[in-house]
Amino acid sequence: MPELEDYLAERRKLVNQTLDRLLPPADMYPRLLHEAIRYSVFAGGKRLRPILAIAAAEAVGGEVEGILPVAAALECIHTYSLIHDDLPSMDDDDFRRGKPTCHKVYGEALAILAGDALLTLAFELLSQGAITQHMDAQRLSVLIQEIARAAGSSGMVGGQSVDILSEGKEIDQETLLYLHTHKTGALIQVSVIAGGLVAGASEEQIGALSRYGERIGLAFQIVDDLLDVTSTTEELGKPAKSDLKHAKATFPALMGKETSMKEVERLTAEAKEVLRPFEGRAWALHAIAGYLTSRRF
Repeated sequence: MPELEDYLAERRKLVNQTLDRLLPPADMYPRLLHEAIRYSVFAGGKRLRPILAIAAAEAVGGEVEGILPVAAALECIHTYSLIHDDLPSMDDDDFRRGKPTCHKVYGEALAILAGDALLTLAFELLSQGAITQHMDAQRLSVLIQEIARAAGSSGMVGGQSVDILSEGKEIDQETLLYLHTHKTGALIQVSVIAGGLVAGASEEQIGALSRYGERIGLAFQIVDDLLDVTSTTEELGKPAKSDLKHAKATFPALMGKETSMKEVERLTAEAKEVLRPFEGRAWALHAIAGYLTSRRF
C-alpha cells in the first residue's frame, strides 16, 4: 500500500515536528526530567493515535493544521501510559521499541515523574490558543471531557487496573472485553472522536467515527495479543511472550488463535462499513483499518 505508506510517513513527520516544538527543551531545568520526557516520546513508535485524529479530521473536511496540537496531546498521553506500563510495579519491561525503557535509563522516580508531566502537558496543550481558535467553548469542553474520560478510570487507567488484577487468574470473555476496550481501545477511539470534534463534525458523523474507533481499537489489541505469542523480541521491539510471562489475560489464551483471527476480521469489516457515509474522504481511515489489523501474526 504505497499510497498509505506515504500518507503515514508524511503525517508522522508532521506529528514529530509538532511534538518537538511543543515539548520542553531537553536542556531546560530540570534537565534530566525533560531529557527523560523527550527520550520516551522520540524513542520511535507509529504515532497511530495522532494520525487517526488527523485522518478523522480530514474525513469530515477539516484541515491538518488545526488538529496538530490535539494530535500531540494524544501522543503525550499515550507515551505517559507506556512509561508507567513498563515500570517494575506494572509490567516490569526493560525494552520498548527496541530501546531500554525510561526507568532503565533514568530510574523509576524520574520515569514516574516524566509520565506525570506528559499527562498534565497534554491538557495544557488542549487549552492553548492554537486549539481554541478552531473551536467554540462548548465543543472544546466536550473534547477535553472525552479525552479525560478515555485516559482515566473510566478508560485506559481502569483497563490497566483490571489487567493487573487479572494476572494469573481465569477471567471470562466479558472481563477480557472490558480490559481491552478500556486499556487500549479507549484512547484509540477518542483519538478518532477528537479529530472529528476539532474539524466540526456533526453529531451523526461523531457517532460513526466513534463506532469506527471502538472496532479498530479492539481489533488492534487482539492483533497485539497474537503478535506477542508469534513474534520474536527483535520483531516486536519489546520482550516477546511477555503476556505469557506475566500470566496476562489475552484473546488467544481465552479463545484460541483461530477464533481471535476471525474476530479481528469481523471487527475490521465493521469498522470499514461505518465509514461508507464519508465516501472517499475517509480513504485513510479505511486503509489504516486494514493496515493495523493485517500485521503479521
